[in-house]
Amino acid sequence: MMRKKVTPHPQPLPAAPLRCAGGGESQPRFGLLVSGILASVGAALLIITTALAEPPRKYGIGREATPHEIAGWDIDVRPDGQGLPPGKGAAKGGEAIYMARCAACHGEFGEGAGRWPAIAGGRGTLASHDPNKTVGSYFPYLSTLFDYTRHAMPFGDAQSLTNDELYAVVAYVLWLNDVVEPDFVLSKDTWSTVKMPNAGGFHDDDRETSEKAFWNPAPCMTNCKDAVTITGRARAIDVTPEDQRRSRDVE
Repeated sequence: MMRKKVTPHPQPLPAAPLRCAGGGESQPRFGLLVSGILASVGAALLIITTALAEPPRKYGIGREATPHEIAGWDIDVRPDGQGLPPGKGAAKGGEAIYMARCAACHGEFGEGAGRWPAIAGGRGTLASHDPNKTVGSYFPYLSTLFDYTRHAMPFGDAQSLTNDELYAVVAYVLWLNDVVEPDFVLSKDTWSTVKMPNAGGFHDDDRETSEKAFWNPAPCMTNCKDAVTITGRARAIDVTPEDQRRSRDVE
């Protein structure tokens, strides 16, 4: 978490009197400072009042969104749980919802059906030649799962789940990934207790330092190569995928 930079409070000017040309004393510096501040504040208030008095700009298209319409779109959830809706749901209660609304695409155990994505399994595969990015192996925050499910799932019938159904099915997916126990109840109160397995697998983008040695401040943009030689063509070197080649041979 980034800390806000605190600017030291300036020391007040000394209240020593000013000397006039004739040797007399003028208004103290502190009085001048206060007068200047009041004048600046008055000018700022005048500008703000003028801006508020101006009518809102009209662009000739559409209309202003109503608070009710804005509320329908403003449903994002932050990693710390801000934005969560009211409600709760147990992992074991989400099984029936998952089987009825999610398993057709994501598989009965989250393994993925057909070419639909897997959402469970894959632990320890991220560093392999075949990484399997799922909720348990890849997602750093619980809000990633909750927010996407809330916005887009079930596929083709998005935002049809009630809040309690949403909490329950998300808790069930967590259980499929061995993140929680089957009797775990997900809610605002228990949100912070969920620890995602790959929460520590991400870091800040450090390319400005780690890759700076590779940067070229003056890259070539025109006539960078004298000649381009074609060394092979896809048809000649036969890079057609196996399944397509078999289909072609059968024909």
